[in-house]
Amino acid sequence: MSKKPRQLVLNAFFQRFGHHPAGWLHPSSTDNGRPNLDWYIRAAKLAEDAKFHAFFLADFIGQSGEITADSVKHPNNYQFEPFTLQSVIASQTKHIGLVVTLNTNFNYPYNVARLFTSLDHISGGRAAWNVVAQWPEHTAENFGINQNRPPHPERYVRAEEFLNVTKALWDTWDDNAFDHPNREARQFYNLASAHPLDYRGKYYSAKGLLDFPRPIQGYPVIVQAGNSEEGREFAAKIAELQYCSAQSLDIAKAYYTDVKRRLAKYGREEDDLRLTPGLSVVVAETDQEAQDRFAELQQRVDVSNVHFGGFDLSGYDVDGPLPDLPYQESENGKGRFRQQLELARRENLSIRELVLRFRVSRGHLQAIGSPKTVADIIEQWFVERGADGFNIVPPLLPSGFEDFTRLVVPELQRRGIYHKEYEGATLREVLGLKRPANPNTGVPKGTSAHREVPSVAAEEAELLRAASA
Repeated sequence: MSKKPRQLVLNAFFQRFGHHPAGWLHPSSTDNGRPNLDWYIRAAKLAEDAKFHAFFLADFIGQSGEITADSVKHPNNYQFEPFTLQSVIASQTKHIGLVVTLNTNFNYPYNVARLFTSLDHISGGRAAWNVVAQWPEHTAENFGINQNRPPHPERYVRAEEFLNVTKALWDTWDDNAFDHPNREARQFYNLASAHPLDYRGKYYSAKGLLDFPRPIQGYPVIVQAGNSEEGREFAAKIAELQYCSAQSLDIAKAYYTDVKRRLAKYGREEDDLRLTPGLSVVVAETDQEAQDRFAELQQRVDVSNVHFGGFDLSGYDVDGPLPDLPYQESENGKGRFRQQLELARRENLSIRELVLRFRVSRGHLQAIGSPKTVADIIEQWFVERGADGFNIVPPLLPSGFEDFTRLVVPELQRRGIYHKEYEGATLREVLGLKRPANPNTGVPKGTSAHREVPSVAAEEAELLRAASA
């Protein structure tokens, strides 16, 4: 049987006013700051009509209690809690995948296992989990957590154990455990279909059975975002869909090759992971019209209060070069910090140019032009394996995404690299990903304990050694 040709993956990543920092200042943005459910439902339906694979929801939990003149300028972090919102969207859509971002540092595996198996059943098998392990100081304060923040490598180790325990909880029931209740024998489920978990680990513990059936997909699709060394390794080991960033094809191809080659040591194949960098798109009928639209946004960017690497740069000439200061990497977003610094040094960018080149798109590729211009960029990155697809991050919403679905999607379909219909009922099937089997199924009751949750102690030591080298 011949292998099906590669098909482009497209995910929609929405923020209320668009991803450009000045999107909410644009004349077309007239909505107020209250959460708007109808807006999100319309956006998700538009993405589904365009056959997008998934609707991605970021979640930046927690807000600092420090109110400043700068803090009132950023509206995009004030949005619905993602599980609640995606559950509503699940009831209003039929095919599109539903990606929920959830931080492992401020949750427990049991709660997360319940939430995701519920969403997967509510949606008919369309749930996905964007696993993040950030530890913002203000978020810890919101939760009343006072202990020292773990170092960057340890966060990935903690996240892996969290994920392993969550998977083990999903596996406490066979797939068909509740499909055939025996009313004559008064048995709601077969005793052999239950596989209680008893786990005590370095960071987490869990004992008992999950109180809901195994997810329709086995596990929700596992999503991960990150450009750092630890992020790449984590993606190669656990991710099935990765959200990353690159501004040039050469860098994207090197990243793609690097992450894909790491899969083999974990017994995985290249097709087990889809790499989808962000793509910031402004499209119009002509290149000039698109450039003019983008310029409208750029003119509204505030560069009066730029902070970078722990330094306030407001006292420096914004049209001068990035000053030579002893910048410090943040424990959150290491990869993005390095990308900015390398770009500024390599191209000798001024502070203003760095903001307008990198920060307005958060380091993602920018495609500004006619449908042909945008489609050419997408096709080149896809064909030359700089990406398996893209997370579309429109600078301005909703008009920017409406333009993309109206102008670019038909062109990609005409070129034969993007599907015209959904193929499969679940998100895994649509993405062409394997469905994980339950390793406990078929194990005779009482003859074998539930499988051990994989230990991460050795890998923790390796990561911490590498970080301190």
